Amino acid sequence: MQNRSILRIHFHLPPGAGSEEQYEDLLDLLQTFTPRVQPLPQDYSAELDITGALRLFDKDAPALASMIQMQVAGLHGTATSVGGGPTRLIAAMAADLTAPGRATLIPPDQVEAFLRPRPAAALPGVGPSTARTLTRYGLHTIGALADTPLLTLQRILGTATGKLLHERARGIDPRPVEPGELSKSLSARHDFPRDELLPDAQRRALLALAEDVGLRLRTTRQVAGALSVTVRYADRSTTTRTRTLAEPTQHSRALAAAVYDIHAQLGLQRARVRTFTLRAEGLAPAEDAAYQLTFDPVDDQARAVEEAADRLRARFGSTALVPASLAVVDRSRSPRARAAARRQHSAPRSGAATGPARDTRPEQHQEPLP
Repeated sequence: MQNRSILRIHFHLPPGAGSEEQYEDLLDLLQTFTPRVQPLPQDYSAELDITGALRLFDKDAPALASMIQMQVAGLHGTATSVGGGPTRLIAAMAADLTAPGRATLIPPDQVEAFLRPRPAAALPGVGPSTARTLTRYGLHTIGALADTPLLTLQRILGTATGKLLHERARGIDPRPVEPGELSKSLSARHDFPRDELLPDAQRRALLALAEDVGLRLRTTRQVAGALSVTVRYADRSTTTRTRTLAEPTQHSRALAAAVYDIHAQLGLQRARVRTFTLRAEGLAPAEDAAYQLTFDPVDDQARAVEEAADRLRARFGSTALVPASLAVVDRSRSPRARAAARRQHSAPRSGAATGPARDTRPEQHQEPLP
């Protein structure tokens, strides 16, 4: 695992159905540089082990990263953020700090200087809940984590989490890049117009994503075996949580319940959320899925309503029928607004004549000239 050179590449693809096909084409392009490519579809990223490619192309890591960026931009018109380092951890953290079209590569001898001043929340594996716990103990930076004895961290965070974060704070990450085929999945993304702090607004966005993914699953006659939620924060860092479903499903109600559970576990209180990405994974044909029968009439009624709603959406568009919490209130159609509009319409306009013109000026008398 020594002397490795890892790149983390994030493709800035626009939201939409065509992004998944384009992402697959971009992965094929990366394969021309090295076979050691690990897809990370939750945020349209990939990790590359370019240790052998450096010798093959007779270039150093910055030059090879620049070559990859130029080919991606030239052949596909896609901007990329590239981070690099001796481990997957450093490459991912560098990529999160990098603007589109740029590259940030951390040499092995600069890893400690890169990590120590950064906030503890920037370390992968430190979610909002863990960050709050560390803050209560005065551990605000990655350097403070690295200086804390292992047993102390394990008492604070637990045995496994304490050991993991103690190693990562020192830049230790033995995970290899694991090449693999891109698993078939469906995804939807919601970008907030500004940093979103309100839990209710976050839940509405997740409900809209679950409705979108559920409708697409039913339209394509597929079921999902797992859901993955990726949160991108204002500082460009991300957190991903995956939930294996009790049974493969395509029903929006079950998907929304799982998404709400993931949201609750993330503990996003006071987190400045920029983007949610929901990915349905482990897809399979709907006809091959088993369905657990229940005696709950509410569940049967919900499925019947869902089928009727899908027929309306197929005829009038996907926004023809939405959950009440997602409906946009048109205040111009309220009784009060309509009454005000009628009064405005019936009131005479300023300067408008409502009858024959009449001179209301006082009569003036003029004396005859002598």
